[in-house]
Amino acid sequence: MKPQPADPNLLSVIVPTYKCPTIVRDLKSITRYLDQLNRPYEVLCIVDGKAHARDTTLQKARKARSTKVSVYSYPQNRGKGYAVRYGMARAKGGLIAFIDAGSDLHASGIGMALEHLKWYQADIIIGSKRHKASKVTYPFKRRVISTLAQWAIRLFFGVRVSDTQTGLKVFRRQVLEEVLPRLVIKRFAFDLEILIVAHRLGFNRIYESPIELNYNFSSTINGSALYHSAVDFLAIIYRTYIIRHYDDRHQDIWEHDPKLALRYHS
Repeated sequence: MKPQPADPNLLSVIVPTYKCPTIVRDLKSITRYLDQLNRPYEVLCIVDGKAHARDTTLQKARKARSTKVSVYSYPQNRGKGYAVRYGMARAKGGLIAFIDAGSDLHASGIGMALEHLKWYQADIIIGSKRHKASKVTYPFKRRVISTLAQWAIRLFFGVRVSDTQTGLKVFRRQVLEEVLPRLVIKRFAFDLEILIVAHRLGFNRIYESPIELNYNFSSTINGSALYHSAVDFLAIIYRTYIIRHYDDRHQDIWEHDPKLALRYHS
């Protein structure tokens, strides 16, 4: 299918979700806030597979559909990275954001990120738990892990950010058109890979914006998640410096999956 022209004035907001009982409230909260921004937008909710036979996330999400809210799904859980990429492939806007479902992140972070994108003429804006103006409960264990990760990212890749994993980011479409075809990771370190590849390709104007987050971070830290994140981090180093996968301008790791092909181009 030949790509269609994107709308440079449209904001596309992707909401990946999996096994989420609050999805209707989440989508209504996001659209209610976006209505206040006084700009054209679309919301793409991506239901990342079905957790079990009684999982009703998709049915609930469909209750929030409207002229501005589209709901997509596929049978098997593929990971957050795949879900976001799936949504980005269908996004029509010149600016593309994603925000996690679950009612933890306040939707006002989207507007703040858009303001920062404009102020800094940025390529990417990251919602950051460590921004001085952020309102979060931030346990000591998570602070230590985040600090170590920040040092490692700066040391190996030169990306000067303090938080890569918070589920709120805004991109200019031109960045994603260059970056997305090169991505490999679908789950644990997707957020990190997309930033590193963007920086590698010269999109260096990456800044952080404050967020409001109500969540107990300690509940998400476990040995399995840390192990897989570390493996993904080492894999990114390997692809960056050994095989130079990200430098190949013609590489498209997603070409075997037409569902991930970009349907709109600037």
